[in-house]
Amino acid sequence: MSLTKHINPDRLIHESKDKKTHPHRFLDTASVNALPHPYGARYGTEPLPKFHIPAKGTNAETAYQLIHDALSTDGHPTLNLASFVQTWMPEPANKLMMENMSKNLIDQDEYPATQLIHTRCVSILADLWHAPSSKQAIGTATTGSSEAIQLGGLAMKRIWQEHRKAAGKSIHEPGPNIVMGANAQVALEKFARYFEVECRLVPVSVESKYRLDPKKAMEYVDENTIGVYVILGSTYTGHYEPVKEMADLLDEYERRTGHSVPIHVDGASGAFVAPFAQPKLLWDFKIPRVVSINTSGHKFGLAYVGVGWVVWRSKEYLPKDLIFELHYLGSVEYSFSLNFSRPAAPIIAQYFNFLHLGFEGYRAVALDDLKNARILSRALERTGWYTVLSDIHRPKSDSTLDEESPETYTDGLPVVAFRFSDSFQEQHPEIEQRWIQTLLRAKGWIVPNYELPPNLETVQILRVVVRETCTQELVDRLFADIVELTEDLINRASSAHALDILGKAHRQTSVGQLDSGSGSQPSGTYSKPC
Repeated sequence: MSLTKHINPDRLIHESKDKKTHPHRFLDTASVNALPHPYGARYGTEPLPKFHIPAKGTNAETAYQLIHDALSTDGHPTLNLASFVQTWMPEPANKLMMENMSKNLIDQDEYPATQLIHTRCVSILADLWHAPSSKQAIGTATTGSSEAIQLGGLAMKRIWQEHRKAAGKSIHEPGPNIVMGANAQVALEKFARYFEVECRLVPVSVESKYRLDPKKAMEYVDENTIGVYVILGSTYTGHYEPVKEMADLLDEYERRTGHSVPIHVDGASGAFVAPFAQPKLLWDFKIPRVVSINTSGHKFGLAYVGVGWVVWRSKEYLPKDLIFELHYLGSVEYSFSLNFSRPAAPIIAQYFNFLHLGFEGYRAVALDDLKNARILSRALERTGWYTVLSDIHRPKSDSTLDEESPETYTDGLPVVAFRFSDSFQEQHPEIEQRWIQTLLRAKGWIVPNYELPPNLETVQILRVVVRETCTQELVDRLFADIVELTEDLINRASSAHALDILGKAHRQTSVGQLDSGSGSQPSGTYSKPC
């Protein structure tokens, strides 16, 4: 007797479905979008859900329009001169990212081509930063420099612990410490706090150019120092910290004491500027004391936000117990990041830039950024109203050199940090510098005004980050607006007049060559443009 029988898949699927129950009491059968006004549907007169999920949703087009409108009060990314983060990529890059938006980088076996691109990016950066061997260097993508810094610090801490244990010394008393300038970005301090390392902040000064002073830093170094964070591009003023000088002092310290203290370079911004604009500067793996470097691909790496990198000069500086062997999704994978899943699209965007721009393209962008930053710096100083604290527009020597070459000038990021000059403050003590930030924002510009690091916190600065999208035209317009607003503050010096200026901040100053009074008197009709 045959045991075979016909299986009807449609019937089995039908029988396997959930039994229909009474509909949710909050739902009705009417379509939420079958309303007389299509724009916003029911949310045209009802508030958007803020604290609970709505009982019934709306269609995708309506949801898009509602969120689109809600975001319209955000500042314009192009005019956001407070941020180092890239805000533009070519259309082919946008297309490439959309095509790969759903890929998870951690799924190495499922997306082998994507993983190969990730590996290529690490090798390219290792070569760019002069690792002894790009094949022996090891690294990974991160969500940004913050995660990369944590990984660099963790590796130094673990190596310090291994050396202490090998010497029969305690790793708990008095415990590890790490040294950095007080101008360090908060991500560096986060590492110390989150991973129980004493944070030793070295005071900065005008003499140290608002950055780490290597000689002063040596006063904070001892046998429990796991490493020194040296910043290639301070977020405050754009100054590079002297990596080579710090390394030389640590070399001498090791000769005297036998204690080896490594350097991790925080190149969040500078590691994508210095190799192209200042190739003769010694800061990277050419210096043996430098064991790891991080950067943000989404800053001067020119990719969209969501990608950072950390690279170690060789595998010996990344302890094996920080590397996890994962038997996952049918393959053996290796992970040494703080999180697991991460989008693959930003890594692909980074590789796009490497292919699209090449060395010459990155250099051209860096040189243009620096040139525009120099123009703005000089113009601000020539007003007499402002003092520029950043130094990228100052020649290294008095000799006449090529004014187009960045090597003529002090090395640094394309950042313009400035404040009211001493003479301006003496003449107009009633004018507050923070008003400039507020008034510029009324014109659309986002330019922060904030205090310098501890020891100089009484000094406030305004800061402009000159990115690829900050063209000569925008620099001209920004400077003209700064001049106009400053003149208004001078001419109407009182504690309340800033509010009056706010009222005319968006007013058109002229139409072509026509001045005020050139047209006929208004007739009283509604004359605003439609």
